[in-house]
Amino acid sequence: MESVRSDAAASPGDSALTVKILVAGGFGVGKTTLVSAVSEIRPLRTEEALTEKSVGIDDTSAVASKTTTTVAMDFGRITLPNGLVLFVFGTPGQDRFWFMWDELAKGALGAVVLVDTRRLADCFASVDYFERRGVPFIVGVNRFDGAGRHSPGQVRDALDLPADVPVIDCDVRDREDAKKVLITLVEHIMRTMSGRQAVY
Repeated sequence: MESVRSDAAASPGDSALTVKILVAGGFGVGKTTLVSAVSEIRPLRTEEALTEKSVGIDDTSAVASKTTTTVAMDFGRITLPNGLVLFVFGTPGQDRFWFMWDELAKGALGAVVLVDTRRLADCFASVDYFERRGVPFIVGVNRFDGAGRHSPGQVRDALDLPADVPVIDCDVRDREDAKKVLITLVEHIMRTMSGRQAVY
């Protein structure tokens, strides 16, 4: 836990250890849903209605019921059983909002990249972003109705991920499933940091 403590920020007057993480992925993959499912406070959302201007830009073919999109970020907070407090930031999924990513990523210790196996290519940019910056991340394969089932190994191969990047199946509508994703990320962050310290 000390390896996380050195990089995490505690709130003023609060002895709880807090960690900032991101939830990323393509348009309509479930980022807002995950943040809302796990947050112990009323989540902050910056969603706007899809308009005619998004026609031909936002591909809603696989998520036909989606009528809104995140234009800045989502924010929620969850306290894990060990007392660790996670500040969870959901990123916008579309290219035109990516100017927000560098600001949102400041101080983040890790990330969840959500994927929809019907649209795997939509998460390539997220995977590349965190790989290039050396930010520990895991992949959450969100279960969508009508989507085929693929093993973690198949998804890993399709995304060309290193063997140490966890790939976990989940339904982000389910609070316990969403919590499992975040706990997996925290464990991965701790292993990664321990490995980096061992090198030095």
